[in-house]
Amino acid sequence: MMKICEMLKRKDVGAIGIGAMIVFISMVLVAGIAASVLIQTSTRLESQAMATGQETVAEVSTGLAVFDIVGYSSAVTANISKIAITVRPRAGSTEIDLTTTFIEISNTDYKIVLKYRDATGSNWVDSGTGLDDIFGQSVFPSDADDYGIIVVEDADSSCSESNPVINRGDKVTLCIDTSACFNIASSSGILERTDVWGNVVPEEGSPGVIAFRTPSSYSDKVMDLQ
Repeated sequence: MMKICEMLKRKDVGAIGIGAMIVFISMVLVAGIAASVLIQTSTRLESQAMATGQETVAEVSTGLAVFDIVGYSSAVTANISKIAITVRPRAGSTEIDLTTTFIEISNTDYKIVLKYRDATGSNWVDSGTGLDDIFGQSVFPSDADDYGIIVVEDADSSCSESNPVINRGDKVTLCIDTSACFNIASSSGILERTDVWGNVVPEEGSPGVIAFRTPSSYSDKVMDLQ
């Protein structure tokens, strides 16, 4: 009888050991799966955080600065028929593609949105050795929704007619035919004592601000507006 009881106890001990092993293995498997999920999640979060950080840095540091606006009137009695807006990339800015950069401009009565197109073959000029008269160039498009480009400074030749990309140190003049943009029945161009505002908006980053008031009278053909 004693032997039988001892044998039964040994069998119970073996069953308990197997059960504990099964529970232990199950816990290891669950822990492994949980660790795998956590690792995958942390990797995705890290990748997303890096991408978000890079986009944020580009958004904050990239942008255009407007540092000169010049207007042109063909005669003392005429309205401003052309304006030339000179821009450059902001400090620390990444490359800016002007094909994805648009200009929005308003004379308080109308708001116009213009883009660069090289299809006409005359919307781009490389000043290279300089220009005698920028307002005499054919780079001012007659289309009301286009602007032209005059390359003022481009040391690395990154700004071409079909791929106008500007980077550090580059300066370009954006040319607008305001007589085509603001053409109404009574007159065309920009009148005296007119508030003009707008932005030069790149694909990403901060835009360059356009803001000026035209003089009370146009005594000169070429006038500094900002």
